[in-house]
Amino acid sequence: MASLNSTVELERLIACTAKLAATGLTPATSSNFSVRADANSCLITVSGRDKGRLAADDFMRVDSHGNTLDPSRTASAETLLHTQIYRERPDAGAVLHTHSLAQTLLSMRHAQDGFIEIRGYELLKAFNGIKTHDTAIRIPVVANSQDMAALCAAIAPAFTEQSFWGYLIAGHGLYTWGRDVEEAQRHLDAFEFLLTAEMTKLGFRA
Repeated sequence: MASLNSTVELERLIACTAKLAATGLTPATSSNFSVRADANSCLITVSGRDKGRLAADDFMRVDSHGNTLDPSRTASAETLLHTQIYRERPDAGAVLHTHSLAQTLLSMRHAQDGFIEIRGYELLKAFNGIKTHDTAIRIPVVANSQDMAALCAAIAPAFTEQSFWGYLIAGHGLYTWGRDVEEAQRHLDAFEFLLTAEMTKLGFRA
């Protein structure tokens, strides 16, 4: 069983996912979400579930390397990306993965650059540790793949070279995290606003 803290966080995550689904960030049962259960495991969405109607039974436990601790169920195909974040960021308590037009289109546009640089927005202060709009962040962008180990290897250097709160998979979507569900959702809201603003500047429309 999950600890009381992770049980509470799971309830908060379920409420968060309903909101994200209502705003169109989880189309066609896409996206996946997790909370840390303890130092060596997390609770992650079961594959194929409607993210707008999740309940506690729609999550399963996996260990820190993505191995299922419930053999009767199938975790999200992208489980390894979640567990990598928990290993690389011991303070991470929740991981959110979503899909939006801004995330998809801008990640494709900047795939060859390997990052998207965003500067000067007041909303940059929504990210933990940023105190002024007079700064810039680089959001890593990695090429899409159905090979999760390859995706983990592609993003691994970013974890050692920079402090950041999310990355994009080109033509796919965003991974972001926080110390708890509330912070992860704040980071996601900020990323989505900033990416939409950048997309609008380029003449795209959501």
